[in-house]
Amino acid sequence: QVRLVESGGGLVQPGGSLTLSCSASAPTFSRFGMGWFRQDPGKEREPVATIAWNGANTFYSDSVKGRFTISRARNKNTVYLDMNSLRPEDTGVYYCAASSGVRSGVVRTDPNEYHFWGQGTQVTVSS
Repeated sequence: QVRLVESGGGLVQPGGSLTLSCSASAPTFSRFGMGWFRQDPGKEREPVATIAWNGANTFYSDSVKGRFTISRARNKNTVYLDMNSLRPEDTGVYYCAASSGVRSGVVRTDPNEYHFWGQGTQVTVSS
């Protein structure tokens, strides 16, 4: 069982920045593909950014490209999401997720391919 704990959400003004962190309790964390997803009310959970377990490849949704950066620190079992130039439409609950059984370099974007989920952290962008 893998436990994921997110932190770093909060209220920020438009144009501001936040960094989300996700700590994983898994001895094999380095072999998990990781991702950040957002679920808006009444909608399906969608990928925001994902990263391969070797850290070499990443995916970003079109709406966050150039503004958000996903990274992972293997020695800390942690994955980060740096969020810059935040917009009101970035508001939502952000979930960290881990995908097992993925080959090195492969980036997964389908939430159904992620096996472990955090509890979510709220990000609100508002003036």
